[in-house]
Amino acid sequence: MKLDRLIASHEAMGRQAAHRAIAAKRVRVDGDIVTDGHHPVDRFTLVELNDVAVQQPERALYLMLNKPAGILSATKDDQHPTVIDLIDDPDKHTLHLAGRLDRGTSGLVLLTNDGRWSKRLMAAEEKVPKVYLVETTDPIAPAAVEAFARGFHFHTEDITTLPAELVILGERSARLTLHEGRYHQVKRMFHRVNNRVVRLHRESIGSVALPGDLLPGQWRQLTAQEIQAATTSC
Repeated sequence: MKLDRLIASHEAMGRQAAHRAIAAKRVRVDGDIVTDGHHPVDRFTLVELNDVAVQQPERALYLMLNKPAGILSATKDDQHPTVIDLIDDPDKHTLHLAGRLDRGTSGLVLLTNDGRWSKRLMAAEEKVPKVYLVETTDPIAPAAVEAFARGFHFHTEDITTLPAELVILGERSARLTLHEGRYHQVKRMFHRVNNRVVRLHRESIGSVALPGDLLPGQWRQLTAQEIQAATTSC
């Protein structure tokens, strides 16, 4: 929303009166005088007119969670425990997920109530890297590295996956970096090289990495630096 629209709606003062108030330096946004009526504001913004709050800011939340396998990436489910059930915060009902994981996959999940932030982080055109540790039933053939880099055509969606970086760590383990998030993508890609994923763990999304001291089932708020860096790199 633009600042002038918010001020105009205050006690139905109208757009012209709002413009006059803004031009007269009677409006503050997060404590600073703003004279541009097109200045963007959202529900997390404190807006004051004549030093009286026109809008009190809502509390913005940006969380990371180390999801255990078996927990559902959803905000509500009648049958299975969800990631929201693991969070102890009075405003957890406002959260949504910025990037889901399959029920059997563990690792980093980001949650927020800031839709603009999550949309930018998850937008396909941004090609935000997502890094996974993978374990397989059979040895990973060296030729798989080139196959992942070329991409695979998925006939169901009629798309070809973006080039992915596969680094073989051991006979049956690898680190995989994707720049998209197709349905069961990792499992389907390994199926194409005649292998099966038995364990999948997400280490990072963009510049936000799961810290080693955050145990499965634990969560914490992102730092201001992490919040900014997550979308700056997009």
